[in-house]
Amino acid sequence: MSSSPFQVLPQSAGYGIVVGIGAFFALLMLSLTYLQNRYTSYSTRQAEEFSTASRSVKPGLIAAGIVSSWTWSATLLTSSTFAYSYGIGGAMWYGAMGTWQILLFALIAVKIKGKAPGAHTFPEIVLARHGKVAHATYLFFGWATNMLVGACLVLGGSQVVAALSGMNVYAACFLIPLVVAIYVIAGGLRSTFIADYAHTVILFVAIFVFGFTIYCKSETVGSPARFYELLQEASAEIPIAGNRDGSYLTMKSNNGLVFAIDLLVAGFSTVWLDQAYWQRAIASQPETSVKAYLFGGMAWYGIPFGFATMMGLGCAALTNTPSFPTYPDPLSMEQNGAGLSSPATAIALLGSSGAGLMLLLLFMAVTSSTSAELIAVSSLITFDIYKTYIRPQATSRELVRVSHYGIVIYGLVLAAFCCGLNAGNANLTWILTILGVIVGGAAIPLGLVLLWSRMSTVATLFAPWIGFTGGLIAWFVVTSKRSGSISVETTGDVTNAVAGNITSWALGGIMAVALSLVFPKKFQSTDPEVIARNNKISGQTNPTEQAVEPHSPSESENGQVSEKQTIEEPLSSSAPDTIVPTGNDVVDFLESKHVQPLNAEEYRKANRLAVVFNCVFLLVAIILVPFTFFGTEWIFTEAGFTGWVVVSFLWVWCSMCICVIWPVVESWPTIWRIGKGLVKDTVTGGKGKADAREAAAAQA
Repeated sequence: MSSSPFQVLPQSAGYGIVVGIGAFFALLMLSLTYLQNRYTSYSTRQAEEFSTASRSVKPGLIAAGIVSSWTWSATLLTSSTFAYSYGIGGAMWYGAMGTWQILLFALIAVKIKGKAPGAHTFPEIVLARHGKVAHATYLFFGWATNMLVGACLVLGGSQVVAALSGMNVYAACFLIPLVVAIYVIAGGLRSTFIADYAHTVILFVAIFVFGFTIYCKSETVGSPARFYELLQEASAEIPIAGNRDGSYLTMKSNNGLVFAIDLLVAGFSTVWLDQAYWQRAIASQPETSVKAYLFGGMAWYGIPFGFATMMGLGCAALTNTPSFPTYPDPLSMEQNGAGLSSPATAIALLGSSGAGLMLLLLFMAVTSSTSAELIAVSSLITFDIYKTYIRPQATSRELVRVSHYGIVIYGLVLAAFCCGLNAGNANLTWILTILGVIVGGAAIPLGLVLLWSRMSTVATLFAPWIGFTGGLIAWFVVTSKRSGSISVETTGDVTNAVAGNITSWALGGIMAVALSLVFPKKFQSTDPEVIARNNKISGQTNPTEQAVEPHSPSESENGQVSEKQTIEEPLSSSAPDTIVPTGNDVVDFLESKHVQPLNAEEYRKANRLAVVFNCVFLLVAIILVPFTFFGTEWIFTEAGFTGWVVVSFLWVWCSMCICVIWPVVESWPTIWRIGKGLVKDTVTGGKGKADAREAAAAQA
């Protein structure tokens, strides 16, 4: 008999899901990558396609990728923990704070397309505008963010897998990055988008199973009205400190508001400093990048809002049922901090089947987000270290090879980092709570590099470090004064952490503005390579370069594209040449076509749309609705709670339409072309490849 009440699955189930399903997705990505290379004009052997998906991914798939990469294990686990700990408002606060960061990034996306369409990474933009020292600063904060985000994903997932199945947590910390690295190496960034889509489909299927079970089929709950009654009973028996009357059915939660502030700062840091989000903006089509981020943000809102409502509040409602893992006791502080509220609900509803589905759901969330982090870090290593400082004239194939090395290095370092955190008794909630203290100081300065024309080099360089230092001091001083000692437990207290989070984030922003006004000078260089770099990143064509016009690639008699075109690959420029010559004129034309900046009218429209949408969301979803409920201290009636449940579940359905149906509709011509190519290959013995590539070139 297991000593853990949550271990309802055998170890073989944990290893089977982590290794078996991981291997399945690796084979799936290898197959899809083969089809892409054979039947489309994009090839993962090119650095541009591997790292930026040739800047041609459509908005539906970008939106699905945003939802998938932002749906961490924390989205499912911590949002439920938030609802269980602070009541009905936890689901809304988590969804609103996380969504706003994605919507705000739409402003960054339009600036990238308008001002820096040739960039691969955000440190490249800093390098072009403010020099090498500033470049090193933001490279550090970018890597720090990727390490902390990766730890949220891998450590959080590993601890829950270990709790549910008894799998060794250290083995899970190493195996999860390993299996994801396999298909990322095989397919590059486009494979992560396709994997994101596949993972998202499974994600929604699992959420719908839990939703229909708790709201319709469960003998214990089965309806919103019965759900409401159980929450009233839980409010009386296990009241929430800091909530009005200890109720789970009120937005009036002082501690919940404090944690929402922590989440706001962590969200700013993780989105604005995570290369994975910049990568998606870079990979999207210029004319649709803003639309993709706006739709993606609103679709993501439905996941924590809907999932935490059913699974976080469900944990409180089901505590007194015999099928609850810790019955008759509620979850301990340690179990709740480890994110076990939603697994407890799954077990109470569906037994071992629920635990297995929850394990699959978490694995999908962890691997999808981890794949984005792996290729993001590999891009930083490839373009910001290798191509910038080691071998500026590296060929595209060399850059892809270095990207592969970067993926392996990051996977191993991340696994070791997660093992160290686990040994130090850190958990998912602790990492998410303190994340903004570490990297929050660089979030606003980085945004201002693109959004504010007066951002100076001195401000760009020093503001992040001032914010970081001030945040650490505030965090440790407040922790020492309030809690009497400094430990993992006391530093993870939400009030102690919010002092460091706010100080780091706000001080970084204030110093960025103040230093820019006091020291307005900007980095300038007469070095031809630096000028060429600026031109490339800004999308300007150098006098010596001409746009590549397409013509038919040479073919052999059987219709196959000649291999000699790729045998001698030319060197790239020492500038960050995003149009790396490949020897295939059609591909070169498609790549050059997608690094041109937006025209002035498109830029103004996209920028206006992003600003208006953000203002409306801030006013309605973050200020008007939650603070109206908070200020009135209203406790939901049965009718009000039923309406809340209906809205949250309908939002999940809308999210599914955006993330599952829309990508298929917009990509149907490509899917059809690949299918026709497969049929022709089967019937004619090889002619499908040439026909499919000709159709792709004609469509472009």
